[in-house]
Amino acid sequence: MAAAAAEEARLLAWLRGPAAPGGPELATYVSELAALGLAELGREPARLAAERARVGAETRRLAFEHYRAFIRSAECTGRAGRGFGGIESRLGSLLERLPALQEACRTFMRDAEAIACSRRMNSLTLNRHTEILEILEIPQLMDTCVRNGYYEEALELTAYVRRLERKHSNIPVIQGIVDEVRQSAQLMLNQLIQQLRTNIPLPACLRVIGFLRRMDVLTEAELRVKFLQARDAWLRSMQASIPDHDPYVHITKTIEACRVHLFDIVTQYRAIFSDEEPLVPAEAAAPGEGAIFHSWVLQKVSEFLRTLRRDLERGVGGRLDSLLGQCMYFGLSFSRVGVDFRGQLAPLFQRVAADAFSKAVEEAVEKFREEMNSYTLISAPAVLGGGAGVPVPTAQPGTLQPPMVLLDFPPLACFLNGLLVAFNDLRLCCPIALAQDVTACLDSALGEVTKTILAFHRAEEAAFSGREQELFTQFCTAFLEDLLPYLNRCLQVLFPPAQLAQALGVPPTQLQRFGRLGRIDVAALREPLAFLLPPAPGEEEPSPETAPDLEGEQAAVPTEPAESPSGEAALPGAPEPTG
Repeated sequence: MAAAAAEEARLLAWLRGPAAPGGPELATYVSELAALGLAELGREPARLAAERARVGAETRRLAFEHYRAFIRSAECTGRAGRGFGGIESRLGSLLERLPALQEACRTFMRDAEAIACSRRMNSLTLNRHTEILEILEIPQLMDTCVRNGYYEEALELTAYVRRLERKHSNIPVIQGIVDEVRQSAQLMLNQLIQQLRTNIPLPACLRVIGFLRRMDVLTEAELRVKFLQARDAWLRSMQASIPDHDPYVHITKTIEACRVHLFDIVTQYRAIFSDEEPLVPAEAAAPGEGAIFHSWVLQKVSEFLRTLRRDLERGVGGRLDSLLGQCMYFGLSFSRVGVDFRGQLAPLFQRVAADAFSKAVEEAVEKFREEMNSYTLISAPAVLGGGAGVPVPTAQPGTLQPPMVLLDFPPLACFLNGLLVAFNDLRLCCPIALAQDVTACLDSALGEVTKTILAFHRAEEAAFSGREQELFTQFCTAFLEDLLPYLNRCLQVLFPPAQLAQALGVPPTQLQRFGRLGRIDVAALREPLAFLLPPAPGEEEPSPETAPDLEGEQAAVPTEPAESPSGEAALPGAPEPTG
């Protein structure tokens, strides 16, 4: 019961509410029904049926009376429906085209904005035309400055372009300008380095290096290397222009060029760069920048020494002393800048002098062999025999007169002349260190002469007459008693014992401890020829002229060999070898 009552209450609330199917009229009718009594409610269905029939009859009457209006209304409704259908289809088509229209409108707005922006940019460009033109002309202006040598202005332009690049690196035009300016800067770098390859004075060098430093494209070490490479190229071009046909002319001009130009380069380098760090760095430290210059100077000195060695090997004639003086002056001038290489010159000239002396001695020995091959003991000696001899000039004080007795034996006289020529050439450049080499060379040559004399004796001994045997004995005596002591005196003039002792750091009295330094071993050369000498050397006391005391020669050594008018010590009146 309670549930049925609740259901009725909900139904009545719904009928009375605003959501009822009949709307407000139904709600009003329900309210009226609620106010009727029971009898009225019983008569209400009949009343409603009668009302319904009346309304239906009225409707049919209206339809019959006004059917034309209904027909026109129906036609109008049909036309309106068809019109609304067309409108609906066209609205659908319009709705379909609206997105494309919206996109076109958006595109138009974007294009309009771009055109407006471009117009503003064009207006701004027009207003800044002068400034923009100056920026665009920077590469051309930079190229003009570089080609005309206005490096100061070119560096200012380069700095300005660098600032532009830092601010506007994303702008293609600016990037193009930067690339063109870099090309001009590279041309400027090449021009500055090319200036260093010419005969440029120190102020110009300072200016060029200042420009290179301001360009900031080379580190300090690279700048030093570039400077030395450029100056070295110019020095090499100067050396290459020296004629090479004459070794003496070539080396003298090379010395002069290196002494002047290399000294200028060293002065320029030291004025531009500072080398305060040590040449030898501490352990586990990288070499300093000063080592670059030190290595380059060593290279230049080595190249000069190679050139000097090559020209000396080609031969400079008898001008070795002059060349040595020039080289020593060259080394002395470089000692002012700490590049004294005079210690490297002595071995070169010493070897050349030794080789030249050895070659001259070999030629003298060969000439002696040729003379002995054609020598005969037929004619009587010119000095020892008869009163019609050649007058012998007296020795002048302070001179070293060759033994005149050798004129009786042309092979010995020619051999001595050859040795004197070698001595005179050696005297022009005679280092004290050559004493041992010269002595050994003479010992070897005199040993060959001794062998040649023995070979001549073996070949001619069977055919010797008594007179020829006597002459040959005199020949050997002149060789041992006159020629060898005279050569010892010449050696003592070339290498004074006092100087040898000073060089060795010993007193002159102890010089003999070092062997026969600067003296020929006469005893060794006498031994093979002893059987050819007179049997009793003590029977006849040799005269002081022909057999001087070998041990007392150091006390009375003349100052220098006598020279012939041609500048060579020679035997006066030495006859030509006879066939």
